[in-house]
Amino acid sequence: ANHSDFVMPVVVSMTSLPSSGRLPGAARGSLGARGSFGARGGAPQGSSGGARGSCHVRRVRVSASSSPASGASRSRVMMAAVEAPLGEDVSAEKSFVLGPMTSQADRPEKRLQVEVVPNLAENTTAIRCLDWDRDRFDIEFALAEGTTYNSYLIQTAEATCLVDTSHEKFRDAYWAALDPLLNGKPITHLVVSHTEPDHSGLVKDVVDKFPEVKVYGTKVCLTFLKDLVSEGQTFDGVTVKGGEADNVDLGDGHTLEFVAAPNLHWPDTMFTLDRKTGIVYTCDAFGQHFCTEDPYDTNVDELLDHYRFYYDCLMRPNSRSVLTALRKTKEWEYDTIAVGHGPILRKSMTMWKDYYATWSEAALEAAAGRAAVIYEHGYGYAERLSQIFAKGANKAGIETEFIDLTAVDDQEVIEALHGASGVVIFSPSSAVAETKLSTAFAASSSKRKIFVAESCGGDDEPVDSILRPYVESGCDCPVDPLRIKTAEPTPLDYQKYEEAGTDFAQAMTKKVAATARKDAMNAGIAKSLGRIHSGLYVVAVEAEGGVRTAMIASWVTQASFEPLGITVAVAKDRAVESYMQVGDGFVLNILEEGKADATMKHFLKRYAPGVDRFEGIDYDSTPCGPVLGNALAHLQCCVRSRLDTGDHWVIYAEVIEGAVSNPQGRTASHRRVVATYY
Repeated sequence: ANHSDFVMPVVVSMTSLPSSGRLPGAARGSLGARGSFGARGGAPQGSSGGARGSCHVRRVRVSASSSPASGASRSRVMMAAVEAPLGEDVSAEKSFVLGPMTSQADRPEKRLQVEVVPNLAENTTAIRCLDWDRDRFDIEFALAEGTTYNSYLIQTAEATCLVDTSHEKFRDAYWAALDPLLNGKPITHLVVSHTEPDHSGLVKDVVDKFPEVKVYGTKVCLTFLKDLVSEGQTFDGVTVKGGEADNVDLGDGHTLEFVAAPNLHWPDTMFTLDRKTGIVYTCDAFGQHFCTEDPYDTNVDELLDHYRFYYDCLMRPNSRSVLTALRKTKEWEYDTIAVGHGPILRKSMTMWKDYYATWSEAALEAAAGRAAVIYEHGYGYAERLSQIFAKGANKAGIETEFIDLTAVDDQEVIEALHGASGVVIFSPSSAVAETKLSTAFAASSSKRKIFVAESCGGDDEPVDSILRPYVESGCDCPVDPLRIKTAEPTPLDYQKYEEAGTDFAQAMTKKVAATARKDAMNAGIAKSLGRIHSGLYVVAVEAEGGVRTAMIASWVTQASFEPLGITVAVAKDRAVESYMQVGDGFVLNILEEGKADATMKHFLKRYAPGVDRFEGIDYDSTPCGPVLGNALAHLQCCVRSRLDTGDHWVIYAEVIEGAVSNPQGRTASHRRVVATYY
């Protein structure tokens, strides 16, 4: 909400902040990890800090506005800072300017703020829109620490160039920050890295205010922009293909160079390099959803888990495109990555870039097959649903390649489908289906697996009509088509689409995976390892929108005394894994000897995507998840860190609460003969 202590814009010296860049006492969500394991490639999944004995669960948030103590602490720091109006020159020190705190019109509890960073580089200013309390984003993955929307201003004697805009909900505050910086001069150049609304929501405003502005973007980008500006409005669009011929001289030595970077994570994305300042503008790539006053990557440990989670959700489905973009920009010389979300990467820029390469190479190397994902950009919820499906497929070891029917010709469709062992189609509009889907079918062989789902666009080509010719030609449809019964997808629908992606990928890799597991382990080792005995447990989670899921677990052990902690090994293709990120809550239900069989049978069944695992089960809800009525004991836990161990995540969690229902009972035990199965 609007707080009086935020009314005056202030300049905050970086030395007045703790190393995290946050103000003391601001309790704003996930507490981060208490120490961390190192993830593959050296990146820990978890960050130090956070008060023990508390748990951030996705559906329960703690914000500074609800905490008098944190508000008072923030106010004291603010009052000690130097007051300065937005637009004032503060070039004497590395500083940033915070505008007044406002709130979202339709949700007054959601705090919004604009920050100006005037000394990003010579003639270069960052404008960061801080969305403190946003808790869901894009493909409907939950946010623990809000997010930011970053845009950048390059001002020379000859030109004024704006790189990206912001979300339209920041309209008034954004222009209040930008207008003083312009000082009456027009914006002459607008670089649109891609057209997702959180970065291009104010493009219409820029074109309205400055009709002479030159708008730079890829061919696909400029096509999409026509739907974002006012009806009948035209703009001077300049198509960027990449190469010296497309370079733009802004004057004073600032030359912009462009590279198309499609599918990171939209088909219209491009990167921009300012040769003079050594800043590369990447929009979504290399970003993270992490909202803090500190504009830079000052505290690396605090950011790593957010950076990896963002990559896994948005970039990993496009691993091949990530590597292509890195290859195309390998000759670029730069020391700053100006991202579209989260802190600007400068302190450890090379490390951040190398993680993308390492993770993407590992994803492709581990992929047991490739699925071509066909969709229509801008139609219904096709982007979100296809991305969430791909996330599920990637968890099970399948590479995904996206084909936007609005951005490719027939030959490109044929080339993209070549070598794909699976075809996934998100129903396009009837008009697009009529001209494009026949090409996709003609390029598909009868040995491929096929999956079809609705895009929830209002004019979807019927899924049965799309699927029929594939089935009649002999293609296998291992997962039933998905339909959405509401006007827009619900959290349960997103769960259903992600689980469908995992099921589809498992069907593609079933024979290969079973053989590989058996062949990878020496028989003697398998028998010896199988002698490690364990208990039997049910890991249960409950998230927003009625989403509930669970799994049988046996690889569980106590991991620490102070704080009290446990580890749980979770296969990467388990549905529950998506709800066990750092800061999430879950319940470990401990099964009782002699009473576990029925529970085991229930939760070991193979469920169709999105089916409620707790239907017909007696349980009580807690802040961390469901407690089974027949559990011998239970532990309410909060995830503090994650360790990448190949085909599993080892989840380290702090125990928040616990109880024993039968003091005389004994824990059910699990004994194996060999270690090639659970």
